[in-house]
Amino acid sequence: MLNNKKRNGIMSSFLVLSLSLAGCSDSGENVTQTKDNEKKPATEELSTERILTDAMGHEVTIPANPKHIIASYLEDNLVALGITPAAQWSINDGAGLQDYLQVYLKDVPTIPSELPFEVVASFTPDLIIMSSAQEVEGSKYDQYAKIAPTYVVEVENNSDWREKLLSVGEIFEKTDEAKQVLEVYEKKATESKKIIQDSIGSESAAAIWLVNNNFYIVSENVSSGAVLYGDLGLSTPSVVKEISSTATGNWSAISLERLAELDADHIFLINSDKGNGAEMLKDPVWQNIPAVKNGHIYEYGAETSWLYSGVIANTQIIDGVVESLTK
Repeated sequence: MLNNKKRNGIMSSFLVLSLSLAGCSDSGENVTQTKDNEKKPATEELSTERILTDAMGHEVTIPANPKHIIASYLEDNLVALGITPAAQWSINDGAGLQDYLQVYLKDVPTIPSELPFEVVASFTPDLIIMSSAQEVEGSKYDQYAKIAPTYVVEVENNSDWREKLLSVGEIFEKTDEAKQVLEVYEKKATESKKIIQDSIGSESAAAIWLVNNNFYIVSENVSSGAVLYGDLGLSTPSVVKEISSTATGNWSAISLERLAELDADHIFLINSDKGNGAEMLKDPVWQNIPAVKNGHIYEYGAETSWLYSGVIANTQIIDGVVESLTK
């Protein structure tokens, strides 16, 4: 079993990085770190505008030191690089947002996930960053480009989050910072993988999401599945492999009957129905799943980072996995 002092040191490594490297300021102004560890305005580095070609082939003029940035659902990347956006992604009139980032974004206003043109314009952005081409289908790109320079990060959704972070870093001339953030993450993942293997060997795990009385299982190579199986080396249950082979999204619906076949030694349950009674968890089929019967189930709320992806989200997932599997 892991020494608690060593485990806590590893779990706090990214927090130290985010405070010292990214240099988030209370005012939300972009800052960088000088050699003597003092903050200086990013304007000293971003002194001139630049032209970059985005994933769709657009030549985009990136303004010098952009101050009002709309980058909906890319906030994890911005925060990791010490950048505060003008608005943050939300659903249901701001009722749903990325709770795990609120320690950084608690004072940042919300914007609907659909990014209505008039709402985007109301923030007077000087730079708009879109996660994928899907967000600018049809004539949408031209409409956003009339509001502010618009850069599309990737053609398809669900690309490697590491590449996405590096792309965002390039936009803001923070490639070196992005590489340092990734270096710290990889070190943490490697150390955590060793800790988990020392604790449970080659045992398997699965992440299950319960929402509106329906179960979903994460795919093998995306979202928290990429963390569990790729970064942490946990064994992939055969049910997860089978569902992942035909999955079209990060999470795939799975019936209780199929869950009964889940050959996972451990289950990470993201329970969005906790306040609604979570009736499905009372079903005898669920109760008889081996991991549930053996008490190897670890419950997390929907406010945690398990439903998201990015260096901050994934770091928090790693912390949760290590804590759960090394008790």
